[in-house]
Parts: sequence; C-alpha cells; structure tokens
Amino acid sequence: GPSLQSLPNPFPQASQGLKGLAKVCGEQPRINVQMAVKGSIITNGLKYSLATGNWGDQKKSASAKAGVSQVLNRYTYASTLSHLRRTNTPVGRDGKLAKPRQLHNTHWGLVCPAETPEGQACGLVKNLSLMCYVSVGSESEPITDFMSQRNMELLEEYDAVQNPTATKVFVNGVWVGVHSNPSQLYNVVQELRRNGTLSYEMSLIRDIRDRELKIFTDAGRVMRPLFVVETSYNKPNRGNLVLTKAHVTKLNLDKEIDTSGYNEEDTDAMKFGWKGLIQNGVVEYLDAEEEESAMIIMSPEDLEEHRYLMAGVTPNQDQSDDRHRRIKPKPNANIKTYTHCEIHPSMILGICASIIPFPDHNQSP
Repeated sequence: GPSLQSLPNPFPQASQGLKGLAKVCGEQPRINVQMAVKGSIITNGLKYSLATGNWGDQKKSASAKAGVSQVLNRYTYASTLSHLRRTNTPVGRDGKLAKPRQLHNTHWGLVCPAETPEGQACGLVKNLSLMCYVSVGSESEPITDFMSQRNMELLEEYDAVQNPTATKVFVNGVWVGVHSNPSQLYNVVQELRRNGTLSYEMSLIRDIRDRELKIFTDAGRVMRPLFVVETSYNKPNRGNLVLTKAHVTKLNLDKEIDTSGYNEEDTDAMKFGWKGLIQNGVVEYLDAEEEESAMIIMSPEDLEEHRYLMAGVTPNQDQSDDRHRRIKPKPNANIKTYTHCEIHPSMILGICASIIPFPDHNQSP
C-alpha cells in the first residue's frame, strides 16, 4: 500500500488527451473517453516497478530503490512460507560491521536465531519467528481523548512548578500530556485492551524510573503473543494463567461446528478460536519495548512450581520424566510476580528451523 503510493503519479500523463477531447466535445454528439485516456501508461508504470523491483520512474532509474518486489520462491512449500516472512536490513553488504549482524536480546521470540544465509548477508537478512506478527496500525486519537477524560492534563495546560512529579504521557512518541496517578491509568488502559475495547495491537509501556507512560498504535512494530498471568489482588486465581478449562472446552467445541457453505468472515464469527482468546484477555500481544517491562516465565509448569515456592510448600512430584530438568534454572524466590507466560519456548524459531529434529541437541556427524 504505502510503497505503491510512493510511485510517481501516472494520471496527468495518461489523461493529456482529454484537452483535445474537450475541444471536439461541441462538434461531435457521441465521444469516446477511452480514446483520450491512455490506460497503458498507468498499466506499464505499475508493471515495470513490480517486474523489475526498481521502485520509481522508468526514466529516472538511477534514483529508484532496487529490490522492493521479488519473485516468490517456489522450490518447496517451506521455502515459499519462509520467503514471505523474510526481513532485510538496509546496510552495505561489503562492510565488515559485526554489530548489525549479531543477535540481540530483544530479538527473542521475534526473529529466528538460526535461519539466516551464510556469507555476506549473514545476520542482515533475517526471518520472523513462528508466532511473530507485524502490527497494521490503528488510530491514536480515541486513546488520547479517553485519557484526557480520565484526568490527563493536556500539555498546553501543564504547569511543571505546580506538579513536578507528574508522569508524562506519550502517544506514538508525541508528548500529549501528564497524569498524576499513572498506575490507575495504566491498569484501566490495559484492562480495556484485554477486553477488546481498544485494539489488541496497541502497546502500553510504563517506565517508572523516568516517570513516563508510552503508548504506541503505529504500524510496523513486531509483536508476539503470550499467555496472561492474573496479577490482580482481588481475583481468586491470582498467580495463575487467565486461561482456564472453560476456554479449552470452547476451543474443542469449535471442531464440532459445521461451517460448510459459510464464507470465511461468518466462519470466524461462529467460532471462539484465537480471536476469542484475545478478546477474553487470555492471550496478549507484546512488542519488544513492552516486553522490557513484563516478567515472563518459561512454561505453565514453572509457574506452578513458583507458586508452590511462594506458598512455602515443597511439591513432591516425581520429575524423573522431565528431560529438561538438568538445564532448567532453579525457581527464583526473589521474584514475587510474573505477568506473562511463554506459549512454548520452541516459538523462538522460524519456519525452516522448526523443521529441524532435536534442535536443542548438538549435531553429530
């Protein structure tokens, strides 16, 4: 969409014949507009850009961006899927820079650690992980209006001398106002996102040290889903996953629904599905920046172990069947609350790396 918008406008050139047509209008009773508008100019302009990947005017090909469109890989089904989730870092390939090629902590769960080409493009061409999702973007005005109704002081009215400890509120990087009770505002906005009133792809970051509350609704942020752990003190299932057996039952009932003869939209409306999990606040999408302020545990089993530890009970379950026990970290008693739980650790891998058998073991020749 936005890339096609940046192409030079072919309409003025295509509709030059309309001037001549206007002169003839009075003389001829029936006129043919198709003769005056050269549709081929519009078609050829689009075709050239999509076929060659040179994004811009054919005459000014030196200034055009190269490689915007590519021919889709059709070697195997897996290679097609992998090609659709490929990302490219616009850094010169011949430079010997190491930093842009290295794996960063914030890549966890968003970028595959294994699937990258060897040679010059190593680490610059990456692939998205299995559950990674790129945000489409939504309007930011409704959130700003909502917060100003919830006692947010607008930037124009803010007096730093009267209220020096107020928390700044940023929406998409723009400072829109300040708030005196950020924890309450954070909880309200988070609750609205979890029950589906606000878009699930909005991210909400509270930086307590810098006294900032940042909200992002823009497009192009990489996000990943996580199970939500209940942290509210007045809920009976505090410290447990929000996911319950009732949700699992609803998902199982989806299999029995007869959707023959319905289109995709109606089918989605009939089923509980992934959409239902998001709207019930069971699963939440987090981007890399919001993940910095979340406390994530590796598996539901570890969460249960941590809960026993907090209660001072030693679980006497037999762990002889747990193959990963030797590499698991000991439960940490200093951590009081977890906010999220990984859906599965194997979700850090991309499409092609997920096909590898036993990826957690050393390879043997």
